[in-house]
Amino acid sequence: MCLWLVVSMSANLTQTLPPVSVTAQEMLSPPTLTGVSRLLLLLQAREKTHVGDSSYVGIDAILEQMRRKAMKQGFEFNIMVVGQSGLGKSTLVNTLFKSKVSRKSVQPNPEERIPKTIEIKSISHDIEEKGVRMKLTVIDTPGFGDQINNENCWQPIMKFINDQYEVYLQEEININRKKRIPDSRVHCCIYFIPPTGHCLRPLDVEFMRRLSKVVNIVPVIAKADTLTLEERDYFKQTIREELRANGIDVYPQKEFDEDAEDRMINDKIREMIPFAVVGSDQEYQVNGKRILGRKTKWGTIEVENIAHCEFAYLRDLLIRTHMQNIKDITGSIHYETYRVRRLNESNIHFSAHLSDDPAVEPKANGQLEEQPSALQPNGVAAQHEALSHEM
Repeated sequence: MCLWLVVSMSANLTQTLPPVSVTAQEMLSPPTLTGVSRLLLLLQAREKTHVGDSSYVGIDAILEQMRRKAMKQGFEFNIMVVGQSGLGKSTLVNTLFKSKVSRKSVQPNPEERIPKTIEIKSISHDIEEKGVRMKLTVIDTPGFGDQINNENCWQPIMKFINDQYEVYLQEEININRKKRIPDSRVHCCIYFIPPTGHCLRPLDVEFMRRLSKVVNIVPVIAKADTLTLEERDYFKQTIREELRANGIDVYPQKEFDEDAEDRMINDKIREMIPFAVVGSDQEYQVNGKRILGRKTKWGTIEVENIAHCEFAYLRDLLIRTHMQNIKDITGSIHYETYRVRRLNESNIHFSAHLSDDPAVEPKANGQLEEQPSALQPNGVAAQHEALSHEM
């Protein structure tokens, strides 16, 4: 009887079965259950879920399969913060993830001075919430905008972003590439605008104009509690007008809206940009609750209270609603643009190399014919070699 049951179960495994929620009590009681017995319990529970439904196929089970696979692999998210010193970049990142994840929090240096040139410093953390693991990398840019002459100060940042694309590209074109390529590409750049209340500085305009073509930029007004509500609204409106006038397309970009529903949601976000934020990693007691905030003589500014600032909207955008979309646009738009450009450059370089190579002879119709000696010993075309070593 037991043998027949196992054989019957094995035959039924070829059928796609619907997902079902099985409690730990059901799966583990009694504790000596074998793997086959646990699977039997799962099969029986799933069959009970759709008893009498002869039309059920089980296609929706793919969602549960994807969820389990994603939970095993974990996620990666790389975020860059850019702005001059003293705007609260480290504090805001700590507030976003409710952890000490910023560079200054992990590597405090009381004697740190403003660097003479822009430095790129990154630090990674493995964080977990409710069984979901994520490798978070925070990239800081100390020295940006702190010099008397800030000409071309965005170039080291752009070079860093492109370097990460290049690393990923080289991994992709490897013959024996990794099953899962480590992703160090910058998914999002939070740009901190000083709370002047007037307009964007030429440095702000130039940075966002250039960098918006290679990375997702989310502008924020730093330390927004220094502005009155009227000043804040006027400043936000002025910034939006300047962004439009200079052709700066910050995230979420209108051209990448997938459908009418996305457009409706993203239009509301675009109306709020730039987010006026306040960061704090200090907790205070307010009305019997512990809240993150900034304590002043006239009261406590609650970081997560939308009546006080727009931090909650920024957090929801970056983490709760649009994180995967930010990563998708990085991979399918920004990285793809870089990849196409690099491959085109490689083709031009390869064509010029062939025209100068004596081992390549012209055919009667004028096309180039490469002799067998022009191939690599392992049969791989020299074009791959040119792209791999060109930089």
